[in-house]
Amino acid sequence: MPDIEDKPFSRPLRGILLKLASVLVFIVMQSLIKAARVPAGEAVFFRSACAVPVIVAWLAVQGQLATGFHAKQPLGHFWRGLLGTTAMGLGFAGLSYLPLPEVTAISYASPLMVVILAAMFLGEEVRLFRLASVALGLIGVLIVLSPRLSIGPSAGSREAFGAMVVLGGAVFAALAQVFVRKLVLIESTTAIVFYFSLTATALSLLTIPFGWVWPSGFEAACLVGAGFLGGMGQILLTSSYREADASLVAPFDYASMIFSLGIGFFIFGEVPTLTMLTGAALVVTAGILIIWRERQLGLERAKAAKSLIQNA
Repeated sequence: MPDIEDKPFSRPLRGILLKLASVLVFIVMQSLIKAARVPAGEAVFFRSACAVPVIVAWLAVQGQLATGFHAKQPLGHFWRGLLGTTAMGLGFAGLSYLPLPEVTAISYASPLMVVILAAMFLGEEVRLFRLASVALGLIGVLIVLSPRLSIGPSAGSREAFGAMVVLGGAVFAALAQVFVRKLVLIESTTAIVFYFSLTATALSLLTIPFGWVWPSGFEAACLVGAGFLGGMGQILLTSSYREADASLVAPFDYASMIFSLGIGFFIFGEVPTLTMLTGAALVVTAGILIIWRERQLGLERAKAAKSLIQNA
């Protein structure tokens, strides 16, 4: 979760640029994982372990080492880490089965599921507009999935399995996000980021018996680079929310589709289908509608609060 503590939102353009940089860095990170072609658990280890020094160095520069190391609810960090690590592993595994843009499109289901899960487990109010937007987004996800789950000559069991793996990763990512929403009430963002990396590193070691391989020089470089970029991406993401309001920068998450399409085509030779693009467009539209509506509600609440203070 981004750290937006006591910082005026005074540089929106800088915030947007930082957000776009973080999105690009995370897509390049996924591309390196895809190129490495190692077991998902091994990829999670390098992604997490190599990010820790980057995050620690950043906390030191920010003067937040004490905050980053202090955990008020260790068990909460463990469960958040377990859910997040599972989501990461499934997402990385899906890269072995599906094109990068398709994995990106299916992963967009995660923020839509957060809306539903937050209503179920956190008691958050979900109005008709958000429900309709979620329904639109899930239809888009089903459109993206439909070629992989159809029966016929074009259907492949390998691709269908990959689609289900990525969708499962989106579900676990949504569950992790709900856990983070509870955790931020008592823990600092720096602690959540730091302990997630440590937990993911430790949990990934449990997958060694399931077929880790000794990486080649190229694979090792990709994996270490992915870990470094993962840490850098988290720093850029956090910094973007310090510079601008969340409702302003959040929609730029969907620039990841543009980046993944470009990298998928030019690096991996992956040509997107019209079905995938149509479904992705619906999911992106739904996400932006939800963000726009939340911004409107936020403005209305702020206006009502200001009016109440003036009339007091």
